[in-house]
Amino acid sequence: MPRKARLTAVVAAAAATFAMTAIAVADEAKLPSVLVWTAYGTGSSGNAQSVAIGNMLKNRYGTSLRVLPGKNDVSRMTPLRDGKADFCACGIASFFGQEGAMLFAKPNWGPQPLRLLMTSIGSFGLGVATAKDANIRTPADLKGKRVAWVRAGDALNVGTTAYLAFGGLGWNDVKKVEFGGFTDSAKGLINDQVDAAFMSTVTPYAKQLAASPRGIRWPVLAHDDDAAWARFLKVAPYFIRHKVTAGAGISKDKPWEGSGYSYPILVTNASYDARTVYALVKALHVGYDDYKDAAPGAKGWAMSSQNFTWVMPYHKGAIRYFKEIGVWTDAMQAHNDRLLKRQAVLAEAWRGVKGSGLEGAAFKAAWMKARSAALEKAGFDPIFK
Repeated sequence: MPRKARLTAVVAAAAATFAMTAIAVADEAKLPSVLVWTAYGTGSSGNAQSVAIGNMLKNRYGTSLRVLPGKNDVSRMTPLRDGKADFCACGIASFFGQEGAMLFAKPNWGPQPLRLLMTSIGSFGLGVATAKDANIRTPADLKGKRVAWVRAGDALNVGTTAYLAFGGLGWNDVKKVEFGGFTDSAKGLINDQVDAAFMSTVTPYAKQLAASPRGIRWPVLAHDDDAAWARFLKVAPYFIRHKVTAGAGISKDKPWEGSGYSYPILVTNASYDARTVYALVKALHVGYDDYKDAAPGAKGWAMSSQNFTWVMPYHKGAIRYFKEIGVWTDAMQAHNDRLLKRQAVLAEAWRGVKGSGLEGAAFKAAWMKARSAALEKAGFDPIFK
């Protein structure tokens, strides 16, 4: 080959290498200097875990995590919807948001295109905590007792409703006491304003209740009582039978035969930058040892604890990392694709109702009817009707 031709080839190869390197650098997923996410109020286990994760991000990556505490489900989800928060370390209300149900069955909400990053599934549980002095040993014993209801707290209220159903009860069988937020309801239990309130077994408020003169007791949900569990899951199908070994008044030696689901549930919008999602999921995995013992329930973020075939789809940035470390399968992808189809069915049904001009209860009734019809036609269980 002539010298000039060889030189041209070398230059071309170098240019190609430089271009490929530039693309690789441009595609390198890095965390921004600041991330914002919403969480439950201060004092909750979700907030404590968020702070622990924030410390890890700052120490390892120089990223500041700004945690915005929300008093209720709407206040946690609104910043995410409006683009003022990157993520939400939510409770199961994120699932209600995806479904456009409960408080999200309104013209300014509707089904949200949410995507999972990771969740915490640990040895803790979620359920109705009761004051020991109220002598509530099973959900059936809630009859006639004072039970907390949190305004705009669908996740808490549906969970409590499921507990009542387990015991063959409804809200007419108890004394309903309303609170403005989770923290208020938890403090109300400690301060003898109610006898029962829904919470995580590892929230600091559960520990405070256990240390108070009232004491704490978690009503037993017998795992072999299939009839009771059928009633329970009909109300809240995202729960699981869970032998809980961590929490106030609970240990490996004294486990609670109870219930649970993922919490916190870290979500973002479908349109959110995939490279940032990839970088955050990678950081949560790589930096796990830095925060797993820094807050109650934080061990639940382990990659081995993730449920890749749950009720909400994962973000493509998260899937990219899961594939990279070899934990994502074709079956998981098929499940994820079906969940995306469900969201598409919900979105199409929403477009048909949103411009109806209806308001209030009339709008909600029309939407829930259209929602159920569309999902059933597409072969999905509406769950909420």
